[in-house]
Amino acid sequence: MRESFNEINITPLTDIFLVLLIIMMVIAPLLDQQGISLTVPENVEQSQVKDTPQILTVVVTHNDKYLINNEEISSEDLGTILSQQIKDYPDGLLIQSDGESTHGAMVQLMDKARYAGFKAISVDQI
Repeated sequence: MRESFNEINITPLTDIFLVLLIIMMVIAPLLDQQGISLTVPENVEQSQVKDTPQILTVVVTHNDKYLINNEEISSEDLGTILSQQIKDYPDGLLIQSDGESTHGAMVQLMDKARYAGFKAISVDQI
């Protein structure tokens, strides 16, 4: 004669609850993250908006010469001139390089611009 089975097997039920617990533990920290808090200005007067950015353009030629306003600048005088020009061009520096200019000339110009106080430097190839 066969004995009857009167107990409930809770092992599969326990496995399901453990899986759900693990899923909730992984997802719960992700729900706490907030988006980026941005503050938008309410009203901007027309006089506060700049018409054109004041950016100094320096050209690096194929033979590693520096040109500011179509005037050739020696590498020795470059740092001094950049320090003087930063007052007139607070928005940054644009470096226009010839495709044949060397990496060393570009790095030297960027180093002197950072030392002169330029915070924003952009590079463009001509």
